[in-house]
Amino acid sequence: MADLKPVYRADTKAAAELALDELETKWDEKYPIVLESWRSKWELLSAYFRYPKAIRKPIYTTDAVEAVHRQFRKLTKTKGAFPNENSLLKLLYIGINQVSNKWTMPISNWASTIAQLSIYFKGRLDGIIKI
Repeated sequence: MADLKPVYRADTKAAAELALDELETKWDEKYPIVLESWRSKWELLSAYFRYPKAIRKPIYTTDAVEAVHRQFRKLTKTKGAFPNENSLLKLLYIGINQVSNKWTMPISNWASTIAQLSIYFKGRLDGIIKI
């Protein structure tokens, strides 16, 4: 829904709250439960506004997750059934290992994002990434 973008792409939490008000005005009759859920969980949902934009975009962007789901659907759509859960897990594991070699597109602004994350979460990335 394009009307939701101004909420999560807002520059500040206050601007996001205004955008949420506008969204609610337009869509409350059609989606009251969804908007009520956003309102009741706003303190949790809006927590990411305390971070700079370089960090926020990777938080709300779902492109990587959608790419993984697309690959999983490709792997499983021709299979009728699996004898057990482990056979499905093995197929997904092998498939994701093979396709991950094709994912060469870098994440935009990753250097500044990781730098900001290392500041906000001091010490948590030390053993994983060398900055």
